[in-house]
This record gives sequence, structure tokens and C-alpha cells, in this order.
Amino acid sequence: MKVTAEKNERVANMTFASVYPHYVNRLEKNGRTKKELHQVIEWLTGFDEDTLQAQIEKKVTFETFFQEATIHPNAHLIKGVVCGYRIEEIEDEFELYRQCRYLDKLVDELAKGRKMEKILRQEKK
Repeated sequence: MKVTAEKNERVANMTFASVYPHYVNRLEKNGRTKKELHQVIEWLTGFDEDTLQAQIEKKVTFETFFQEATIHPNAHLIKGVVCGYRIEEIEDEFELYRQCRYLDKLVDELAKGRKMEKILRQEKK
């Protein structure tokens, strides 16, 4: 599937706080913890527990959330299909949409029981 400007705009304007509880519920149903979710979010964005909580309380949009984040240098290693979109094929002009899909992919892997050391990608030496 192709990302459109409209789709990108819709995601940009969604608040992180509106999606966060869905992440937590999905993971807890699959035997994972909020702490593990926060570990994954911190790896991807650089947001520690307090910063993440502040983002939620301020009800920032995904656009602001990712603008304020420091995306992990290994995020480009996140590949695969999420919601019908192949992450590595999302065009550069839709960077925000790609970053949202990175987060979705990490949450998916966590929910499916993947080991944390596999989820938090490292460059192969």
C-alpha cells in the first residue's frame, strides 16, 4: 500500500495519549508489561519514564511526539509489514508515518513474545 498525504496528516494529528492505552492493553493481554513497553518506547524515542508521562499528559500529537524524540540510530533496521504497509518502502516524504509504523512494529513484536534483545535492534558486526 502507498502512504498518502491525507493518511500522513491524519496520523500526524492523532494524539499519542489516545493510542497509548491501546498499546498497554494489547501487551498486557499478551503477558507483557507496561515496563517493557516503556523500554521499547525509550529505545526508539529517547523518552525516559518522566518525559513519556509528560508527553501523555500534554496530549501531544504524533507529529509533536516524534519531533521532540531522538530516534534511535538503528531504527532503520526495523523492517516488515504493519497495517498493510512495508515499513522500509515508506517514502522519505512520509517520515512521520514511518516513525509511527516503527513504533507499531515494535509493539507488535513485543505482543507476539519476541525477545527484547531482538526487538531493540543492534547493527550486525
